[in-house]
Amino acid sequence: MEVELTGFVVAIIGALFLLCGLIVDGGLALGARVRALNEAQEAARSGAQQLDLAAYRRDATVRVDATRARTAALSYIAATPDTAAVEVVGDTVTVTVRAVQPTQILGLAGLRSIRVTGRATAVAQRGVTGVIR
Repeated sequence: MEVELTGFVVAIIGALFLLCGLIVDGGLALGARVRALNEAQEAARSGAQQLDLAAYRRDATVRVDATRARTAALSYIAATPDTAAVEVVGDTVTVTVRAVQPTQILGLAGLRSIRVTGRATAVAQRGVTGVIR
């Protein structure tokens, strides 16, 4: 009888341990995803601000300088511990940030890290396009 009770207690403690790991490390992973999304948004905005000034001065054409946009977005991400891919198509800059969140509790069960991504797009625009309140 004692052996069965001990096995049951060990199983319950193991299950509670895994549940705590899911809660703690799941929360950390969600936080890392929000951080990656915020970084992607800011990097995309930074890239979309890199206009082709010659075209704008010549005929007021809003066009993103693709090389400068990519450089600006990657420079923003370089200040973070994450990595990113930048795509510039026309006047649209899309940034995908990849982040790795080390686990705190689930690492003991073999899961060392959780990978998350955040993706954002920014479009270069001229002037105010909406109502300001």
